[in-house]
Amino acid sequence: MNGAKSLVKTLLAAGVDTCFANPGTSEMHFVAALDQVPGMKCVLGLQENVVTGMADGYYRIARKPACTLLHCGPGLANGMANLHNARRARSGIVNIVGDQAIYHRPFDAALTADTTGMAQTVSAWVRTSTSSAELGRDAAEAVRAAQVYPGQVATLILPADVSWEEGGVVGAPFAVPAPPAIDAGAIEQAARTLRDQRDVLILLAGPGVLAEAQALAWRVARATGASVMASYASSHLARGRGRLQLERVPYAMGLAIKALAEFKHIILVNATPPVGFFGYPGMPSEQADPQAQFHVLSRPDQDAVEALRGLVKALNAPAAAIPDPGPRPEAATGAPTPEGLAQTLAALMPDNAIISDESVSYGRGFYKFTHAAPAHDWLHLAGGAIGDGMPVATGAALGANKQRRVINLQADGSAMYSLQSLWTQAREQLPVTTIILNNSKYNILIGEYANVGATPGETAMSMLDLGNPSIEWTKLANGMGVEAARATTLDELAVLMKASFAKSGPFLIELMI
Repeated sequence: MNGAKSLVKTLLAAGVDTCFANPGTSEMHFVAALDQVPGMKCVLGLQENVVTGMADGYYRIARKPACTLLHCGPGLANGMANLHNARRARSGIVNIVGDQAIYHRPFDAALTADTTGMAQTVSAWVRTSTSSAELGRDAAEAVRAAQVYPGQVATLILPADVSWEEGGVVGAPFAVPAPPAIDAGAIEQAARTLRDQRDVLILLAGPGVLAEAQALAWRVARATGASVMASYASSHLARGRGRLQLERVPYAMGLAIKALAEFKHIILVNATPPVGFFGYPGMPSEQADPQAQFHVLSRPDQDAVEALRGLVKALNAPAAAIPDPGPRPEAATGAPTPEGLAQTLAALMPDNAIISDESVSYGRGFYKFTHAAPAHDWLHLAGGAIGDGMPVATGAALGANKQRRVINLQADGSAMYSLQSLWTQAREQLPVTTIILNNSKYNILIGEYANVGATPGETAMSMLDLGNPSIEWTKLANGMGVEAARATTLDELAVLMKASFAKSGPFLIELMI
């Protein structure tokens, strides 16, 4: 068999059965092999940043890597923003990036690029295959690299001739690497701090904000009087009834400093010390009290559940029921507000929904109004590169095998970065409800002007205005094959949300805020 067939067979043998693709000439033998080797689910994206974002969302829900298929260095470049987000989210992805045939590369044809250099900026593992006979082994190693706990980006660069030449050999899957063991000394140090100090924060991140780890952290908190928070950069939280009423460290620098000021000891569970998203004039970079001591219970590459189990045991912390968040709210009415939107979402979302949140500045207060919603998963933009909400929602729907409703809370400005996601949602008939928060401006940057001490004038404000001309979201959605409607009140929003949840396919609601 040729190299391409050995590659597809190796990926399938290693458990990679979904490919998000935007292929080109260099990848045609791989595309042909997808016909000749059954078993790979292929999902087409119309732009590479949609492809990479879908792979990120897929991993967060399915908890296993998919592969992407990208066309040469420029195709990888188009997908790099959401690969940056996936790297920050610690999502496992296997990128297959086509490249010039090895013998053709010295001629410096138009698409020749430093693909390796670009891949290294967003990947934990990079390799260029050099022969069909070794391609299967290389692919098996790429999958193993993507599975390193809790997940990482691996990029395999595939020259065209390695794909088409005969001599391919299927690579045997490697065992999934176990995360590094938790240090018993770290557990004892954290336990001692919790016994002896009263101003302690347990800061959760990564798998530490999923349901099992939350329950263990609550046992520790109840037994010791410690507080619990989630890192702002958490990419995937378990939320709603039966889960902790966690709040994240605030985004705004002043609010974050205030929220963390009382804590003199911070125990890090897969988290890192909280820092500002940017540097601001007259503000520190670190958000915690300068005198605060950090205690690492588990690093981001370690098992948070194992660490917290060890801490529960060391403290002999008894079982503790998760606090009841109170009754589920009724849908709000009247003019749209952030609080009213969150309340309506909590009132109407289906059980076990998935929220893909790229509401940016509008949604920073959503949490406290959605604790009493049914149990659900909440996915955040982890790397700060806007344009991931729609692709992540698309991939999450596929990661859930279309069995769960995905609700994409989506700022209008960042939605324009990857609106082609709607086309894939229509093509695959995915259960995604997109709520476009249309304020016709880059509102977050208006706030950032004040934060950095700059004064915007007419030219500056015009650069943040998306209303000249206005973006017609219902027409854009219809053009991508997605049914859509506009809401100007929360009452109208509620009616449209209920209707969308009854559908098997996608629906877009343009909420005028």
